[in-house]
Formats: sequence, C-alpha cells, structure tokens
Amino acid sequence: MSYAIVGFGRIGQALARAFARKNIAVTVASRRPPEALAPQARAIGPGVVAKPLRDALEADTIILAVPFGEHREVAKALPSWKGKTVIDAMNAFPEPDELDGLPSSAFVAKAFPGAKLVKGFNHLGAATLAADPIIEGGHRVVFLSGDDEDATAPVEDLAKQLGFAPVTLGKLNEGGALVHARGRIWGPLIFQDLFKKEQ
Repeated sequence: MSYAIVGFGRIGQALARAFARKNIAVTVASRRPPEALAPQARAIGPGVVAKPLRDALEADTIILAVPFGEHREVAKALPSWKGKTVIDAMNAFPEPDELDGLPSSAFVAKAFPGAKLVKGFNHLGAATLAADPIIEGGHRVVFLSGDDEDATAPVEDLAKQLGFAPVTLGKLNEGGALVHARGRIWGPLIFQDLFKKEQ
C-alpha cells in the first residue's frame, strides 16, 4: 500500500510526522513545487518525499489536507479515481452554501468519482495530531466515517500502524456528522482528544 499527503500546511506536516515516526514511506505534494517542500520534508524524516502532485497521486491512498475549497483542483489532476482511497482530513468551516445540506465529505466525494472516500484525521488540531499518539500505554483516538465499509477497514489499519486507536462512526451523514462542521457549529467530537487503553 502506498500513501500520499496532498497539502503540506500544518495538518499535512503533522500527518507526515506520524508516518515518519513509524518509518512508513509517504509522498507529499502541494500547490508549491516539490523543491519548495523538499527541505521541510527531509527535516521530518527520510521516508517523507516531496513530489509533483501528479506523481503523488499515483499512491493507493491519498490524504487530502488542503484548504476545503482546493479539493476540486486536486480532483481534476487525475482523469479517473477508480481504485483509489481518499481520506478527507479537511474541515469546511464556516460551511459553504454550496454544500446544500450535505456533509462536507459527501460533497467532496462527488468530486472524486470512482474513489472510496473516508473522513478521518480531521478532528484534532495540528499540534495534537503531530504529537506521539501513544501515551502511558494509551492510544490517541482518531474518528473515521465513510459510506463504504470496504474503504474504512484499510484506513483503520493505517491508523493503527501510525499508533492511533481508530473509532469508526459509521456513515458520513450518521455518526460522521459528529465530526463535521454544520453551519457555524462544530460537530461535538471535533477537538475531543480521547485515548483508548488498548488497540
């Protein structure tokens, strides 16, 4: 399984640190050319490699860590998303009118036809996400949700590999609503920094 993080701001870098901590190779890309990202990527760890967006999107699993409005530009970079898993680590806040009542991840999924989309890694602040998720034998919880159970299972496995304790909330418009922004209201599980004693 190959991984890429698209977006190399605070959340993208925090996720890259999580991969580096476990020596899991990950490609990073953003609007900026890879040469601009390379020094920071190398500083995080040798397995974090900056590439052009199109090259990064060859990965099996792509984590979206761009500002919400930019996801469509990422989506246009590939003619087909069939066979890809897209992890939506973005938050749409305040909620754009264009969502028309949909959870933001369901709206994002429409831009990536053929991909399996899972909401995840979006409810923690960047500093918390970057920190070691294992503290005194407990594992920091990450909430996952998705409309495709087949897609959620490998993202659970990735979360465990990174040292987190995944908690699956069900479909995007059901339990997933707990980690979405709605209007000007954050979902009740956003920013909840919870731990599980065992994986």
